Amino acid sequence: MGTCLALAAPVRADPTRQSEWHLRYLDVPEAQLITKGSGVIVAVVDSGVMQHVDLSRNLLPGKNVLPAAEGDGRIDSNGHGTQIAGIIAAHGHGKSGGILGIAPSSMILPIKVSEAGLNGSSVDIAAGFQYAIEHGATVINFSGATTPSVSLAGDVEMAQEANTLIVAAAGNKQQDVTAAYPAATPGVLSVGAIDRSGKVAEFSIPGPNVQICAPGVDITTTSNTGKYFELSGTSPATAIVSGAAALVRAKFPQLSAQEVIHRLTATATDIGAPGRDDECGYGVLNIVKALTANVPPLSPATTASAAPSRMPRVERPTSNAIPVFAGSAVVVLLGGLAAVLLVRRARSRRRRRRGSRGRG
Repeated sequence: MGTCLALAAPVRADPTRQSEWHLRYLDVPEAQLITKGSGVIVAVVDSGVMQHVDLSRNLLPGKNVLPAAEGDGRIDSNGHGTQIAGIIAAHGHGKSGGILGIAPSSMILPIKVSEAGLNGSSVDIAAGFQYAIEHGATVINFSGATTPSVSLAGDVEMAQEANTLIVAAAGNKQQDVTAAYPAATPGVLSVGAIDRSGKVAEFSIPGPNVQICAPGVDITTTSNTGKYFELSGTSPATAIVSGAAALVRAKFPQLSAQEVIHRLTATATDIGAPGRDDECGYGVLNIVKALTANVPPLSPATTASAAPSRMPRVERPTSNAIPVFAGSAVVVLLGGLAAVLLVRRARSRRRRRRGSRGRG
């Protein structure tokens, strides 16, 4: 079962654009002078996305993959998916009303894989990924966690083959997650969170899979009630990085998904000891630099064997968290190794399918 990776509380008063501190912190207005993400489809694989006035121009019909499904993904009884979509792509309303997302000209493809609390199964989440890939999404946002499975690993592999970037939350300590999947799966951009002071948020789970951080505390966003919420967790941080990925894909459409990850991580602002660390990976997202810097491409050898997102990653347990799999730290280690094995099994199964189609 999946775990919701956000800590939500209603805002006491109607928020204004000024309440979006992360826009100023990340110089988003400057970035949006370069691009607003036009032409990019971002799939929100979540609890659905409600039709909010701040998303009225860019919310596509999507899919409800749940058993006995109803609707096209634009129903959200929980609210989490609507919150995530707003952070990515809200365009506001009127002259300056409502909120502004990171990539307000991108399109949101809502894919409902869960009901309350993002308690989705890995099978449903995998089906959501597959739908996103088949319907033109070049960025997939998954602000949640689930257990590893062959189907999920297979769809991560499918996303890589289709040049679709998956951005996923590293997890929150308060919700007892130490090995968040698909964030701990090779090929996925795993996101941690910082607070208003620019320091690693106390709830953000560290680990060797974390590659980048973004603001994740008190993020104002859209609500499924038609109003607004403040959201904290690695969920909103992931949505911010997905929005940034959409901007990069719009500015540099020739880049592969792996190169987009490389550009985002290579231009991140290092906030810890020099070099990569387990708290924020390569640093804090720097959107303007990601859109303007001269970033040398990955070498073929690096892309194949040494790129951060391609490396097998195993999440380390933390003192404030209980592993997803009951047991000791050894179980968490085995879970990470299992993810690598599942990717290999899924790859082998896909090759066999291709062979059988060729013979038939």
